[in-house]
Amino acid sequence: MQIVSQLLFFAALAAAVFFFSRRAAGIRRNILQGRDIDLSDQPGRRWNNLLLLAFGQKKMFRNPLVAVLHFFVYAGFVIINLEILEIIIDGLAGTHRIFAPVLGPVYPVLIGCFEILAVLVAVSCAIFLVRRNILKLKRFISHDLDGWPRSDANYILITEIVLMLLFLTMNTADGVLQSRGAAHYTETGSFWVTGMFQPLFEGFSDSTLAGIERGAWWLHILGIFAFLNYLPWSKHLHIILAFPNAYFARLEPNGKMENMPAIQQEVLYAMQPELAPTDASAAEVPKFGAKDVHDLTWKNLLDAFSCTECGRCSAACPATQTGKALSPRLIMMKTRDRAEAAGRGETGKTLLRDYISEEELRACTSCGACVQECPVSINPLDIIFQMRRHLVMEESSAPQEWTLMFSNIENNMAPWKSSPDERDAWIHA
Repeated sequence: MQIVSQLLFFAALAAAVFFFSRRAAGIRRNILQGRDIDLSDQPGRRWNNLLLLAFGQKKMFRNPLVAVLHFFVYAGFVIINLEILEIIIDGLAGTHRIFAPVLGPVYPVLIGCFEILAVLVAVSCAIFLVRRNILKLKRFISHDLDGWPRSDANYILITEIVLMLLFLTMNTADGVLQSRGAAHYTETGSFWVTGMFQPLFEGFSDSTLAGIERGAWWLHILGIFAFLNYLPWSKHLHIILAFPNAYFARLEPNGKMENMPAIQQEVLYAMQPELAPTDASAAEVPKFGAKDVHDLTWKNLLDAFSCTECGRCSAACPATQTGKALSPRLIMMKTRDRAEAAGRGETGKTLLRDYISEEELRACTSCGACVQECPVSINPLDIIFQMRRHLVMEESSAPQEWTLMFSNIENNMAPWKSSPDERDAWIHA
């Protein structure tokens, strides 16, 4: 019977790793559809961003209460899952609490800490469910999240609560069996949290307790394996991608626009035609801006897959708050959806118009509030800028007010209708 259990565990572990690896490879392929960009400069500042923004969750602490609850979920879930290593070894080797004899008196202290964190995770997730579904904070009831995105968040929170309760149930039954000297249940001493609930299980027989303990053990680890493979299909992929995204975050001030060397070169050629290449074949026609995900950079696509869909960007966006079509959160979600479709080989559609409309792009005020508010340094503004560049410079598509301004700049070297001579006369009048 034991060998059958070990074989089943090995099969479950192998399947979980295989399917997770395959999905991870697909996400990597989708991100690398973007243009190459070198973000290897200033490693010191990048490591600092990684530590402060990803590990330290610096931006989350603008709202201390929510930040603490989120930190409990984040730290608790990561730290508690260290016990998965022991479960995996036990599952493959057919042992039970293999680290207990090795760690001695330290072992119950570690498990006690894990149990406290498990309670904090469960309570925090319950509070987040209340915020989303009962209090219904504005950014959580936005139409951006209609359908799957809203359900996704609830599924994850409920799953985390269930996994923590299974962990605590397993330890409670285990503790009672230890106190009775049951075979194969290593004596470790009472655990900090579940030790208080052992009297509730005292009325059960050894066989019933063993069934509860084994059932909770199997459901817990299979739940972890299922969560591992649900993660890459969910917005909670940010648990993994927040770290590289913070490292590769933009280091320039948020309001600084990146000039395109190709544009500067074209202007130079217009002013000094003698510098232009004489060989027409050698003069590569530049492509301005972005129409589809292949025109964006891999960092833009990493941003899209790192999006937590928390809505802080849209809550801070003046265009969104005044009823315009633009939602920075939706820009990232649509970019991710298009990257997925393009990665599957879908042709005949583009990010521009099929996913993101001109109205959305033109509603942006370029204020940078979305970038400032994002907890994991996502930059919707850069995607908007690149797509607007394509509209203006590749399709000559711009609102009448913009066209008039462009014409004035070209002819009068200023956004106004008056010529330089007229402005000079007005100044000296």
